[in-house]
Amino acid sequence: MPHVRSIWNGAISFGLVSIPIKLVNATESHSISFRQIHTEDGGRIRYRKFCEAEDKEVSGAEIGKGYEDADGSIIPITDEDLAHLPLPTAKTIEIVAFVPADRIDPLQMDAAYYLAAGGAPAAKPYTLLREALKRSNKVAIAKFALRGKERLGMLRVVEDAIAMHGLLWPDEVRAPEGVAPDTNVTVNDKELDLADALMDTLGEIDLTELHDEYREALEEVVAAKAAGEAPPETPEPARGGKVLDLMAALEKSVKAARESRGEEPEDEAEVTRLPARKTSRSTPKQTDGKKSTSTAKKTTASAKKPAASTRKSTSKSTRSSTKKAASAKKTATSGTAKKTAAKKTTPRKRSA
Repeated sequence: MPHVRSIWNGAISFGLVSIPIKLVNATESHSISFRQIHTEDGGRIRYRKFCEAEDKEVSGAEIGKGYEDADGSIIPITDEDLAHLPLPTAKTIEIVAFVPADRIDPLQMDAAYYLAAGGAPAAKPYTLLREALKRSNKVAIAKFALRGKERLGMLRVVEDAIAMHGLLWPDEVRAPEGVAPDTNVTVNDKELDLADALMDTLGEIDLTELHDEYREALEEVVAAKAAGEAPPETPEPARGGKVLDLMAALEKSVKAARESRGEEPEDEAEVTRLPARKTSRSTPKQTDGKKSTSTAKKTTASAKKPAASTRKSTSKSTRSSTKKAASAKKTATSGTAKKTAAKKTTPRKRSA
């Protein structure tokens, strides 16, 4: 990889296959760093390293490593001592297993690196491992030594390269004891439905669209101070009261998310129709002497009901007389009489 400085050179041990590689950082920091200064005159604050035995300042070239024993004595450890550690992983990324990616807990993930092929001879075995990982849909678990300690790693394919994520050892991940609420809380289905609606409304996002707004704001402040201008004012934060009703908060969140996306607030239309239905039901109960249009309609409808009941009673009596008749001819005659009787009954009721 041109123009990228490797931080570690070694090999991947893939069974009996050895792949020379170079380890390079896969991430970079864009955070703004500050220097410590003396607030009275702006002078730089620097830390100087002194030797306790001679009480004098020493340079970086004179500084080495040492292990402090239980009795307080210091045991010097040189870079040559570290280079000859009795470990197979001292200069080798040793693959020990292949597992599905979902077996790896994200809490274990640490720094990320790219593994670059170390020269032309490494191209063939490098490509073989990459394609094997692709076809298996698995990740490789490996052990390697870096910066003075042995670590776990997870190898996976990123585009046409092999990436390695440093992993914490399982005993380095704390259990979430005492983190979850210790009170019994019940969440009902309607609250879950609203939460699902909010998740669906917010939807997905292209992660490349996200950026560090804090760093951009900090750059504006630095640029303003450098130009002798007043720094930009902090916008007023949104005032949010206490959430007393979770359902109301979820409904407002769904509405706000839809409005931000330019969608119609469908839930709001349903909410405004509910009171209207309750009002129309309660109107007939009012006894103020005024007859509404809906009441008149109901009265007319009730006036028509006796005619319908008369038809039913007439048809019932006709059917009973039909059963008493023996011949088919009389049945047809009674059927004709039934229609005639039904028609004559209605005018009589209206004249009454």
